[in-house]
Amino acid sequence: MGRFDGKVVLITGGARGQGRSHAVRFAQEGADVAFCDIASQLETVPYPMSTPDDLAETVRLVEDLDRRCVAVEADVRDRGQVDAFAEQARTELGRIDFLLANAGIFTFSTVAEMDDRTWQQTIDTNLTGVFNAVRAVLPAMIEQGYGRIVATSSMAGKMGFANVGHYCAAKWGVIGLVKSVAQEVAANGITVNAVCPTGVATTMIQNDAAYRLFVPDKENPTREDAAPAFQGLNAIPVPWVEPGDVSNAMAFLCSDEARYITGETIAVAAGQNAQNAG
Repeated sequence: MGRFDGKVVLITGGARGQGRSHAVRFAQEGADVAFCDIASQLETVPYPMSTPDDLAETVRLVEDLDRRCVAVEADVRDRGQVDAFAEQARTELGRIDFLLANAGIFTFSTVAEMDDRTWQQTIDTNLTGVFNAVRAVLPAMIEQGYGRIVATSSMAGKMGFANVGHYCAAKWGVIGLVKSVAQEVAANGITVNAVCPTGVATTMIQNDAAYRLFVPDKENPTREDAAPAFQGLNAIPVPWVEPGDVSNAMAFLCSDEARYITGETIAVAAGQNAQNAG
């Protein structure tokens, strides 16, 4: 038996990367999976975003584990689309037990030079997208008297970094949102937590724009050129963690073993978290 037999998990940003890893991990534990993804490009994002083909591949991986899967193209910035996704998942899969609010983007600019669209798309995706997803699942969770919500924040939600002030603002906001909602729904059998990864080996940081951000003195830095700079953030000598490391924390926070953990942040950060008090 799996830990999550008979349960249903909703995941935002599930077409690839961390979201796909979460979908597969929860399916391995016995859960049926519903996920959404924008599966298209935002003009401010400097790396290729997910596609419908990525979405289809996550479906295949979940169904290969003999679990049901509902996949929807939806933009987490749009409350109506997120509400419709949650309603479809509940209708087709029967319930909503877990929400993994994972969808996010990573863009770069100094605050002085940042244009309004870059700020707004990052805040709308990384913070309002979490807000929309939480609001979409709470009625079902309150009705059944049970639920687990885990949002993806970041170590950038506990520290400041140059050139990504908008990203840091959104991820700090996610932590404040999580702690507030945790207090609001604690009496309803619902826990609300966040994970705070360091850099994760996905397309979000494995791209030329991110390499240039971390290695500004080299014209066309490669992954190998950037690795020492990423590793310099972490106490454990690795440049980044794997998506499965974050999935492990997600699964723990949704398990019975974590039933009394709420309003908390868990750093999956190779010791980067040792540099701050949070």
